[in-house]
Amino acid sequence: MTTHLTAALVRLLTGLNGRWRGCVPDEKQRVYFANHTSNLDGPALWAALPPPVRELTRMVAARDYWDRGPIRRHFARNVFNAVLIERKSPTARDNPIDDMLRAMGDRYSLILFPEGGRFPGPDPVTFKSGLFHLARKRPEIELVPVLLDNMNRILPKGELLPAPLIASVTFGPPIRLLPDEPRDLFLSRARQAVLDLRQSL
Repeated sequence: MTTHLTAALVRLLTGLNGRWRGCVPDEKQRVYFANHTSNLDGPALWAALPPPVRELTRMVAARDYWDRGPIRRHFARNVFNAVLIERKSPTARDNPIDDMLRAMGDRYSLILFPEGGRFPGPDPVTFKSGLFHLARKRPEIELVPVLLDNMNRILPKGELLPAPLIASVTFGPPIRLLPDEPRDLFLSRARQAVLDLRQSL
């Protein structure tokens, strides 16, 4: 299945509505970071991007989920061009930040879920440090907060088939790591940037 057909199918299944608030689509390198409630989150955010931006954007995903079985593996590698990271029992050689930086190079953007896993609540839990480390190593790249709404009701944890509901993907004003900004303060500010987008729903 081609990327365009997959994106159209995801939009049809989710009825998603992409909104840009204080931000416009751009092919420049970015990190799109979002709340995470469903396995459809990555594909939905990816599908909400305009085609030229989508082609330059790779979602960061858990290897133990997306490398399980030939169908998921095909979509992860050949459609989403996903960056698969070790989430369970990583070895000393597994450094997800290095993997993400190599995947970005000087061309690609990333889709990242800083919570580190799926959580069903309406608000994201405390962000893990990955976003901070990326921002510190690539300070020139825009960090775009994204709020995914209603995704967990379309494909709840443990379900295989999506339910026909309407979802939304809201992109907010980019942020950057401030000079000498402490990790916890930055991560709190990034999480709040996602929460603030709920006011625009």
